[in-house]
Amino acid sequence: MKRLWESIQRGYLKVIEPVADFMVRRRVNPNTITTVGTVCSVIGGVVYATGHIRTAGWILGLTALFDVLDGTVARRTGRSTVFGAFYDSTLDRVADGAVLGGIAIFYGSSAVYGSPVMLAVTVAGIVGTFLTSYTRARAEALGIDAKVGIMQRPERVTLLSAPQAFFGLAFGGLVLAGIVVLLAVTAWITAIQRIRFVYEATHEAGPGSKATPLTGERAVGTDTASDGDSPGTRSTANAEPHVISR
Repeated sequence: MKRLWESIQRGYLKVIEPVADFMVRRRVNPNTITTVGTVCSVIGGVVYATGHIRTAGWILGLTALFDVLDGTVARRTGRSTVFGAFYDSTLDRVADGAVLGGIAIFYGSSAVYGSPVMLAVTVAGIVGTFLTSYTRARAEALGIDAKVGIMQRPERVTLLSAPQAFFGLAFGGLVLAGIVVLLAVTAWITAIQRIRFVYEATHEAGPGSKATPLTGERAVGTDTASDGDSPGTRSTANAEPHVISR
């Protein structure tokens, strides 16, 4: 699965490279790109809430472009900063909350597709998503890189956009419902995996320890508040060729 995602990421990066080149030439501020992407996510969440699922899927797909561009432009223009990483990660949480919140409103208000069960599942997904992010950030404060888990942000964005963009509410809304259930379950599994990872890292000693100490800029929080998986990582450290992973 990991190799599949990496292949998709490389292909996507090749497609957006001309856009990144244009923004680098125009010296666009990376924080501006981050802000615009978040605004698009909030709009997508509002559209989800109104029941226009297919349109919301396409809008959310657009946000993935900004998620990649902000980090790429930051590095290529020499504007990678600690605040930029913090700002990016913080607005990622706003975007996650807006999109999943919109879906929750849809399930809570739709006359046709309204479902107390799906509303509860969506709320559970929101909590799990934020817990996934918090566990990574808290682990980094302890000097542990807990970048583990089966469902990270690129996968979440893809699952919340691509299937809805093509299927909308087809099959009686089962596609959307299935995606929401999958996201909720995997978000909690990922959070539990990270809790277990940190537990083992803090209770094991010696060469076999799973702890990955953070040093230098990483230790002071260049990726603070991230769930370790957002496409537009904005680290101030020397970066390898950009891929959709944080």
